[in-house]
Amino acid sequence: MPIGIRPINDFAFKKTFGSPENKPALISLLNAILALPVSIADVTIENPFSLRDFEEDKLSILDVKAVDQAGSVFNIEIQRSLFDGLIQRIVFYGCEIYADQLRAGDDYSELRPAFSICLMDGRIWRDSPKVHHVFRLTDFESGRTLDETLEIHTLELGNYNLMEAELAEVSLLECWLFWLLHAHEYDADTLLALFPFPPIQLATECISRIAAITKDKQMYDAREKAARDRQWELNSMLKRGIQEGHTQGLLEGKIEGKLEGKREGKLEGKLETIRSLQEILQMPVASEADLGGMSLQQLDELIAGLQERIRNRLAN
Repeated sequence: MPIGIRPINDFAFKKTFGSPENKPALISLLNAILALPVSIADVTIENPFSLRDFEEDKLSILDVKAVDQAGSVFNIEIQRSLFDGLIQRIVFYGCEIYADQLRAGDDYSELRPAFSICLMDGRIWRDSPKVHHVFRLTDFESGRTLDETLEIHTLELGNYNLMEAELAEVSLLECWLFWLLHAHEYDADTLLALFPFPPIQLATECISRIAAITKDKQMYDAREKAARDRQWELNSMLKRGIQEGHTQGLLEGKIEGKLEGKREGKLEGKLETIRSLQEILQMPVASEADLGGMSLQQLDELIAGLQERIRNRLAN
């Protein structure tokens, strides 16, 4: 019987990789993603798994923060909903974990490398089939990189399409990604045989326990339902926004060339459409002052751009 526990569920992910007893699994995943010159040998988890975190906040995204034996800082999270501003959010938190190392009176030379990792259940760059992107602070012309500062990794699971038959010849990272995406489809014995690596076997045992422990399974189910509800609500809003934008455009076309009074109504309709689309995309809503100086053509172009972003979101 399949385990039925998706490791990309944030409860399962945090319990698997954020529990101190599962440190070997976290270390293995970090080493597989980062491929550092010197492998991580040990970490201290700074925000270990706690069931209370999930009981008190049923919607937050819970990451795993850790520090290794050399003082390097790591932040890893799973994102199941891709939203506007996600890249900026990843950069912000990467900068935050880098800066938060210093306390009053500390010297800048004490700063250690910071690594921000985001596993995405989907695709954010549709022009590239790559799964793993690595970003560093690099000079555009010379290629010189500011080593041992900030490094950001994104992994788009939507681009990962490895088959089970290929697992014997792939990297440890690809094994982990396959496990994250497909572990729920297998029974525990099959997974243990498929991945003869102690860290992945440890992770498999963890999700098996989640399936067996009533309270853990209830919390897992609650988080899974909340994630489905959020995605359903977002998709509904996006589709409704496209339809409303289309209807608004038809109405506006019919009043083209009418009296100035109707022009003002048309302008207000465009402003309302823009605000609605921005809300759907979870963007800051522009004020009337921001939009008031734009021509009707410019407003039309802005509406078209927002609708295109919505269509791209739905395509994901």
